[in-house]
Amino acid sequence: MSQDLPLEARNAAGGYFKQGYNCAEAVLRAFIDLLPGKFGPEVSRLASVFGGGMGRAGCSCGALAGSQMVLGMLAGRDNLESKLDNVYQLAGELHDRFSEKFGGTCCRVLNPGGDFESKEHLRSCLKITGGAAMLLAQFLLEKDLWSGLTQQTK
Repeated sequence: MSQDLPLEARNAAGGYFKQGYNCAEAVLRAFIDLLPGKFGPEVSRLASVFGGGMGRAGCSCGALAGSQMVLGMLAGRDNLESKLDNVYQLAGELHDRFSEKFGGTCCRVLNPGGDFESKEHLRSCLKITGGAAMLLAQFLLEKDLWSGLTQQTK
């Protein structure tokens, strides 16, 4: 698998964020592109509510929420017979790595001030959104969750 994949994920997520998608949508859309056929574009609608820490409430970072949605699509369970232990372990580890890299997981901690339209906030969110996508791509490669998937980018 290409070592350029994390950079492609970062750039794709950043590009979507610059177009006007929120942080969660941007991460999810980047991986829809990077994982063709794995899930359709309508899945990105799920991410719309997570921007600004869940509808601008300032709670969980949307970039992290989008990353967790991608992880769930790749490692989540399909039925009640499957145990949750593995996916919970992966989700917890991804959460902790995100927190360590960015200094927290709460939107209002990562971007204090509350003005979601300020240039400073948008710059910070762009960095976090791209960084989260890069972190997720590295994590998926490390955990061999990308195996068997064909890399195709626009």
